[in-house]
Amino acid sequence: MKNILLTIVALLGFIAAPAFAESKGKEITLSGKACCAKCCLKTATECATVFAVEKDGKKTTYHFADNDVAKKFHEEICKAPKSATVTGTCKKDGDKLVLTASKAEVTK
Repeated sequence: MKNILLTIVALLGFIAAPAFAESKGKEITLSGKACCAKCCLKTATECATVFAVEKDGKKTTYHFADNDVAKKFHEEICKAPKSATVTGTCKKDGDKLVLTASKAEVTK
């Protein structure tokens, strides 16, 4: 029983470690697909940029924080999903990951 408890605690620490690293303001660079939550996904009532990254078969979705980089980038991806690379900081807000982009560009 003690070994099972230790294993669970270790796994939780392993899973939570990336989220804590991201929430401390460390700048990260991600590659994935960007699209509009309203126009492409139909999951929002207002336009908002959503960024999906798939790694090792697991999909992680980031919601862009509202800043000048996000506004300019949204114009490029609003009507159709596009591959992109984004650099910025990430924090957890409730059950969402919020990405404050310092650089965002569509890739080919």
